[in-house]
Amino acid sequence: MVMYGANPEQLAQLGRTLTEQIDVLTRMVATVDRSIGSTTWQGPARQRFEQDWNGSFKQALARLDEAFAAAGRDCIARSQELTRIMGT
Repeated sequence: MVMYGANPEQLAQLGRTLTEQIDVLTRMVATVDRSIGSTTWQGPARQRFEQDWNGSFKQALARLDEAFAAAGRDCIARSQELTRIMGT
């Protein structure tokens, strides 16, 4: 027999953990932006890196940010609904 379900508090904690990662990603992007801006580096390699960073890298991180936000909200909402249903 397979049982389905979740511990509401653990599910809520997972949601909070996912949501907290948004701040981690935001700080990381800001740190890399500052580091690039303060690094003496000229030439085609820097241009390629900046293009990649400002293009595909940041886009991928933005998608991850959105995924964490959506998953975090979903976990918290499911936890609240489980708590309501269970009457705890």
